[in-house]
Amino acid sequence: MSSASSSSRLTLPGEPPGGRRAMAVWGIGVSVYFVAVIFRTSLGVAGLDAADRFHVNASALSTFSILQLLVYAGMQIPVGLLVDRLGTKKVLTIGVVLFTAGQLGFAFSPSYGMALASRALLGCGDALTFISVLRLGTRWFPARRGPLIAQFAGLAGMAGNLVSTLVLARLLHGVGWTAAFAGSALAGVVVLVLLLLFLQDHPEGWEPEPFPHQGAAYVRRQIAASWREPGTRLGLWVHFTTQFPAMVFLLLWGMPFLVQAQGLSRATAGELLTLVVVSNMVVGLVYGQVIARHHAARLPLALGTVAATATVWAAALAYPADRAPMWLLIVLCTVLGACGPASMIGFDFARPANPAERQGTASGITNMGGFVASMTTLFAIGVLLDATGDNYTVAFSSVFFLQALGISQILRLRGRVARRERERLVASRVETVHVPV
Repeated sequence: MSSASSSSRLTLPGEPPGGRRAMAVWGIGVSVYFVAVIFRTSLGVAGLDAADRFHVNASALSTFSILQLLVYAGMQIPVGLLVDRLGTKKVLTIGVVLFTAGQLGFAFSPSYGMALASRALLGCGDALTFISVLRLGTRWFPARRGPLIAQFAGLAGMAGNLVSTLVLARLLHGVGWTAAFAGSALAGVVVLVLLLLFLQDHPEGWEPEPFPHQGAAYVRRQIAASWREPGTRLGLWVHFTTQFPAMVFLLLWGMPFLVQAQGLSRATAGELLTLVVVSNMVVGLVYGQVIARHHAARLPLALGTVAATATVWAAALAYPADRAPMWLLIVLCTVLGACGPASMIGFDFARPANPAERQGTASGITNMGGFVASMTTLFAIGVLLDATGDNYTVAFSSVFFLQALGISQILRLRGRVARRERERLVASRVETVHVPV
């Protein structure tokens, strides 16, 4: 046996092989996330209709998305612990049942309070999906595929957003509120059946080693060990700083901004929201390939995306005329499309910093970042719109404060993460050299 082939085998101990079976099983998990994102973003195309249906102002309208994201963000660490303990299939099953019930409840809600409760239930189910899909990918594919698998998962989410923007928006204005939301809930039933029949937590013969669970002590140990890793904290702040501008725009405030502040028709505004989603999908493919081949590109891509987003956002808000020209709005939506792929880079810092038994917990901590930022910004924009008489320039400027906070934390942590990654690389090489063949 040659030394080269021995080294190749020894550097990937215990890793799953991937392949067509892995793609098929992982595809079922991704389909669950796809449907969850359709339900999550459905309010983004129905914001003005919701305001009319429930007779609420901007602050009350933003409460829908804030509550949904509050539940989502608050559940990320518990979800990570659940996935580490129970496995993907059980957690995804619970998630599908909850977010389908939430979407169905939203369809038939006769009052603002019941609609809020339905969105909270939807957010609870949605919170169980993405971390589970990431964990499923680590169980079925080798580690070197991690960046691409994460970006493809994000791509599936954007495809769900695209369906919400194109299909649900037309259904809403074609068949009405109840029929559109109740009809979309059927997609949850379909993925639940697929999940129960075909999904497996891991390939046969690749069962993870049993890990002791000891109640509260286990929970504290998992969270503390994940948080001690600088890579987990950097992942959180990268996710925090990159994701929220596009999330806020797509989830709620993009449509009102384009229609009320920029004077566009709903059809044109919908096309611009679609552009954000399409741009996200294209950029996700590019970022995944670049990071898989050039690991050092992670931070430059993340910081570059933040800089581009801030620059174009400022240009659109500060444009001297009453309304920004169409070319600038197109550039804005194209650049916003890079926010989602850039946020996935956060997981590429957290993943190598934590062992397999902590992947769910570490991913949950990382995933909190962008949703906390989105929730904060959604609330700030709603309050500022009511306080300033719908001045979108002032309200949307709140984005810059959170970007500045996130960048300061990224710059503070990057040196420590680089040192830890170098130490792990040296240790793995030493381990490989000393393993007998």
